[in-house]
Amino acid sequence: MTYASARHRLHILALATALFAAPLFACAQSVTAPGKDTQPMKIRLLIHGQVIPATLYDNSSARDFYTMLPLTLTLEDYAATEKIGYPPRKLDTTAAPEGHAPAVGDITYYAPWGNLALFHKGFRYSSGLVSLGKIESGVALLRQPGKMTVVVERVE
Repeated sequence: MTYASARHRLHILALATALFAAPLFACAQSVTAPGKDTQPMKIRLLIHGQVIPATLYDNSSARDFYTMLPLTLTLEDYAATEKIGYPPRKLDTTAAPEGHAPAVGDITYYAPWGNLALFHKGFRYSSGLVSLGKIESGVALLRQPGKMTVVVERVE
């Protein structure tokens, strides 16, 4: 076997492995609520009369947040990247990963400060940041400067 054909086989093996593993990693964060007949944890954010749909992931921190809903929060700008607000109590983070690299639309919880963070821009990996869910549309509304009131509620 020539070096070129061995290298070609190695590339094909790597591609096949990636194609097989990708669905497994994609399922790592499910979007269902706990229980026998699991249902997605669909929520909506109401800002200035506008509805922003979102889905929470199936993890202990997101489930804990879901139990607090409905909830009214005051959001304020932070680092021109996110809007932050403080829920009435800290969330359960016992099973949470060490950190998260947020993308546009991520709903997160920053455990060291106890604040919810809604990202309208991507950001670097941050230790203590817990991924709760994803905004499905309407992220641009979060880019409006200044404080804003948001009502977060379940979609039944």
